[in-house]
Amino acid sequence: MSKRIAVIGGGIIGLATVYKLRIKYPQAKIILFEKEISLGLHQSSRNSGVLHCGLYYQPGSLKAKLAVSGIEQMTKFCLENNVSHDICGKIVFATNEKDIKLLDDLADRGSKNGLDGLKFLSNIELKTREPFVSAKKALLVPQEGIVDYKEVMSVMANRIKSQGGEIILSTKITSVINKAETVVVSDDKNEWEFDLIYNCAGLFSDRNYEKFTHKKRPLRIVPFRGEYLMLKPEAKKLVNHLIYPVPDPAYPFLGVHFTRLINGEREVGPNAVFAFKREGYSNRDFSFKDTIDAATYIGFIKFVVNNFAFSMDEFFSSMFIEKFLKKAKKLIPDIDASMFIKGTAGVRAQAMNADGKLLMDFNIIREKNQIHVLNAPSPGATASLAIADYIIENY
Repeated sequence: MSKRIAVIGGGIIGLATVYKLRIKYPQAKIILFEKEISLGLHQSSRNSGVLHCGLYYQPGSLKAKLAVSGIEQMTKFCLENNVSHDICGKIVFATNEKDIKLLDDLADRGSKNGLDGLKFLSNIELKTREPFVSAKKALLVPQEGIVDYKEVMSVMANRIKSQGGEIILSTKITSVINKAETVVVSDDKNEWEFDLIYNCAGLFSDRNYEKFTHKKRPLRIVPFRGEYLMLKPEAKKLVNHLIYPVPDPAYPFLGVHFTRLINGEREVGPNAVFAFKREGYSNRDFSFKDTIDAATYIGFIKFVVNNFAFSMDEFFSSMFIEKFLKKAKKLIPDIDASMFIKGTAGVRAQAMNADGKLLMDFNIIREKNQIHVLNAPSPGATASLAIADYIIENY
């Protein structure tokens, strides 16, 4: 049967969805719409480029299942298309007695999720890999690595075009008319009619849901900005691979960590501070609409009340480098402020419900001829090809 399919949102999940749709429906008319002048300008390219393999996620959760499949598919895609990547392994460190118990739990969780080669390192093994790290216990996660997601997206886009797919940039879909069997989308200038549409709009997925379905949003996207610092060239020797602390299991953020980027640079961060604009990459960026949308949401109010200490800690780590540095020094005591220069920043589209709970798992909803990817945070980029498979097969 001939199909007409639209994918709205040209980040890595939108691209992966079109890429997989082209394989499943080679005769279909498939169009990707992106509001920006180029693809993947937001979450998909404003991250540390890590390939996550499923260590952190609740066994049996959608995240856990798709992370394992996702890193296998993404690694294969990189190999087949000569995309820059390196399966260099990651080390997660416990720096106190409380963290040791959490690290043991992480190792057990990773094993249940099907990870291979997990190993607690001896002191000699640790110093061989990361001689400047101070830790009480260290877990090696050999399957993790780093990649250039911009290059991944560029290759995906070229493959889509070569297979007959269409990518339309600088086009923001502003309205949707639901007919009996089809959906008409418009950018206020042009109209297109489709049999099926996918909403992969990331930071604006919830608003698109409301606008497209004319129903109340089942969750709210609350933007959290993550800020990074970069190590100066003379300090790069302090970091060889990927160095992570044991994360707080109450939050989906992984804490301040050190990352060797695919271009050889060394990055430290991020924090997780409320952003006053959904695409606001500095503390000067402000959107009245975005701020009111989050600040008046009962779920956000409950989150701040219930997590006030966490919220203030992240706020101060954004405002004062000394606070940020204190977190970094837990892993590498020799680090000092003179070794850093200002780095990049990204905004995480974190879904939150009306109870003030951060939604940890992927969230996908179908409404008639519309499929909405409402929550796909980390490891969304790593798992993008697996996420695409999942929504195509199940929705």
